[in-house]
Amino acid sequence: MGDIQKRLGKNVARLRKERGESQEAFADHAGIHRTYISDIERGARNPTIEVVAKIAKALGVRPGELLD
Repeated sequence: MGDIQKRLGKNVARLRKERGESQEAFADHAGIHRTYISDIERGARNPTIEVVAKIAKALGVRPGELLD
């Protein structure tokens, strides 16, 4: 798994936890399957830019912030 995938996963998990949402609640909010969110947070998936945009919107951040 690439460094950028790990960074994305850590940022998604951190921001989701700051919001106080479980993976299941966040996945429902974002319109993405819970296991896919889990895989992203672990760095096991390489999501498309469309999925990154959906996640960013659900977290209330710009997509680029997920990669910082």
